[in-house]
Amino acid sequence: MSILPEAKLDILLAHHASLESQLQSQMSAENYVRLTREFAELNPLIDAVKTYRAATREITEIDAMIADATTDAEMREMAEAERPALETRATELAQEIRVALLPKDAMDERNVVLEIRAGTGGDEASLFAGDLFRMYERFAALQGWKAEVVSASEGTMGGYKEVIVEIQGRGAFAKLKFESGVHRVQRVPDTETQGRIHTSAATVAVLPEVEEVDVVIRDDDLRIDTMRAQGAGGQHVNKTESAIRITHLPTGIVVMMQDSRSQHKNRASAMNILRSRIYDAEQQRIDSVRSAERREKVGSGDRSERIRTYNFPQGRVTDHRINLTLYKLPQVIAGEALGELVDALTTEHQAAQLAAQGNA
Repeated sequence: MSILPEAKLDILLAHHASLESQLQSQMSAENYVRLTREFAELNPLIDAVKTYRAATREITEIDAMIADATTDAEMREMAEAERPALETRATELAQEIRVALLPKDAMDERNVVLEIRAGTGGDEASLFAGDLFRMYERFAALQGWKAEVVSASEGTMGGYKEVIVEIQGRGAFAKLKFESGVHRVQRVPDTETQGRIHTSAATVAVLPEVEEVDVVIRDDDLRIDTMRAQGAGGQHVNKTESAIRITHLPTGIVVMMQDSRSQHKNRASAMNILRSRIYDAEQQRIDSVRSAERREKVGSGDRSERIRTYNFPQGRVTDHRINLTLYKLPQVIAGEALGELVDALTTEHQAAQLAAQGNA
């Protein structure tokens, strides 16, 4: 069985019991909501700890029974037959507890700013960017999340040159954070008369939605320009200076927003995206330093890193970081089987964390 930090488990059990006691006393509605959430989040881990300890106690009792010379042969045989299943269950629970105790990413529970951009491949890349947008939109719906387009630039033959989406839902970043990188598609375009397979690509950036307290942005570091939005002639958006372009001078990051007729709303959206990009840029810098020492199999999240190939003629999707191929391309593109890739990447990440913890 895996060795667990029993003293830490004792502290967690005591804290859980304390929360339960506090919830039975009088308190403000705000504190009640906060404690109820913490109590609910701890419940699965506490249940696993209690079940694990019950299983280990039972194994100890069985071992004592087997070792006791006075135990009759039939009872000893029954005990020996029961022990392997208990041992397996205890080992599984121990692994579950070890994973639950891994340090959490502070941003895991946050909403997501999802940015998809057409890469090499012209119109076909824009169409593929549209496919990826719909894949994530459907996946979000299956999770019970809300997806809202913040900004979009459509391709000439459909799809998107660029689309920015806000995905609101608990744990959205935890599930989607490994989607950042270059996604490649291999298929025969509708306009291809010779039946030749074309390769094109789109980049995906998954950024946690960052609050003002997470990133400090000084007014002096910003250059804000207003202009008329670009669109079809005669539209209202072209008659007012509602479009906003914000430049963060220290990093050179530029965000432009023009989808709303309200300059105030465009500015709020642009600042939201700017905070996420500044935070992400700093995390990329930190990760690049870390990866020089140790690179995890799920990759660094580098935007230039090719992470996945969608091969339509063969009906397969391959994630190159973990060498996983699923022959379920229609289901993945429909968002239905994307969860299998997400879960596999999460498991690989946890395994790398556990291995690093073991080495330490």
